[in-house]
Amino acid sequence: MLPRSLKMLGLGLGSLVSAGPCDLYSSGGTPCVAAHSTTRALYSAYSGSLYQIKRGSDGATTTISPLSAGGVANAAAQDSFCANTTCVITIIYDQSGKGNHLTQAPPGGFDGPDTNGYDNLASAIGAPVTLNGQKAYGVFVSPGTGYRNNAASGIARGDAAEGMYAVLDGTHYNGACCFDYGNAETSSTDTGNGHMEAIYYGNCAAWGTGSGSGPWIMADLENGLFSGSSAGNNAGDPSISHRFVTAAVKGEAGQWAIHGGNAASGSLSKYYSGARPSVSGYNPMSKEGAIILGIGGDNSNGAQGTFYEGVMTSGYPSDATESSVQANIVAAKYAVTSLVSGPALTVGSSISLRATTACCSTRYIAHTGDTVNTQVVSSSSTTTLKRQASWTVRAALGGDSSCFSFESVDTPGSYIRHYNFALLLNADDGTKQFAEDATFCPMAGLNGEGNSIRSWSYPTRYFRHYNNVLYVARNGGVDTFDATDLFNDDVSWVISTGFA
Repeated sequence: MLPRSLKMLGLGLGSLVSAGPCDLYSSGGTPCVAAHSTTRALYSAYSGSLYQIKRGSDGATTTISPLSAGGVANAAAQDSFCANTTCVITIIYDQSGKGNHLTQAPPGGFDGPDTNGYDNLASAIGAPVTLNGQKAYGVFVSPGTGYRNNAASGIARGDAAEGMYAVLDGTHYNGACCFDYGNAETSSTDTGNGHMEAIYYGNCAAWGTGSGSGPWIMADLENGLFSGSSAGNNAGDPSISHRFVTAAVKGEAGQWAIHGGNAASGSLSKYYSGARPSVSGYNPMSKEGAIILGIGGDNSNGAQGTFYEGVMTSGYPSDATESSVQANIVAAKYAVTSLVSGPALTVGSSISLRATTACCSTRYIAHTGDTVNTQVVSSSSTTTLKRQASWTVRAALGGDSSCFSFESVDTPGSYIRHYNFALLLNADDGTKQFAEDATFCPMAGLNGEGNSIRSWSYPTRYFRHYNNVLYVARNGGVDTFDATDLFNDDVSWVISTGFA
């Protein structure tokens, strides 16, 4: 018989799980009405589907479930299903039993990036982590990616009380609107102040701000990101530096709160607890009860972030319940793992990258001015061309430290980066945007040869040659260079010692 304190922390003997986050919320009188995670079960007895993936080779789908009831996702099943092809996350299942699944976000007041207005789907391999040493995958949201349910059941409406938390990557963010998880409009349009109540994470400073330069945990209440009682500065809402962040927002008639902390250790801190904003529309609230992930209420989808797990509750959770949930999250032991696989690269080495498509196996990645392309290169080529086709492997300028950046041998200080999904050679301008655009993660070649080079910031996209020009291409995307024909060959490269 386990002591009650261990049960409340969600700890057990060996692999036993005695309580999940939603068990704890239920015990506190505020049961989950939505529970989403691609990394683990959020109830001790849950053994159903966590998420669905679709592979690019044949369009087939499969669901990923926990290894055991209450356990970590079966990442090995995903890896097997997605071997030698691409995979995206198509459904994030609701574990609460209310059917509040998240799927590809539809067009809204802010239109999506594709011609049909729907948002993109996340790569299934963009956010690998471990929980208690077992591999799992999060949801890596690039700009233009989003999930939604506009017909959710049991989610708070009007001024009804609710709570929510999410475990996020504290290093993956930007200043665009809006990386949210929570309650939003059922129409995918902005219907006015107080029609949302969602967790926001990032460093957007257009509305509210916290201390420092961000990123901050705030609440998206529609037409404003709030760190406190007004759309201004709350010095008590700190900038976050944790790799794994627990973010919590809750609201009831007349009041609301923000709690946050390190999802890998310690307790939650209270960043705000008090009155609703005094501006018209926020007290009382007019929540509509849809659920969003990675986007704003009107489908604003310029933000980026990574989601691992999160829930929404019926009722206003007590601080004690949230503390128990935080202890459970810490006990899950989220930890980083490498994004890189396949033939190893060595920082400081000079490399050349040869195409493997049958048409083009004498062509190497090179550049002409700032255009990155492929050219025929051999031992008898000019010294100038050999240098243009040689790249120095550098530690990643941004993003994930297990990945790399590629500096031009003949133009020191300039790196391969993506811009509007074309690959360019540009000088490092020292910005966060450039650093992330110039960070790439090699993996085993999709066609079985060499390496495929994946964008860190858009992990559905890979170095691809198309008409001898280089792009970061998405298998089956809307651009001509995303064509599925020969995709695996076109994105696979044999890496050798540099020509220069």
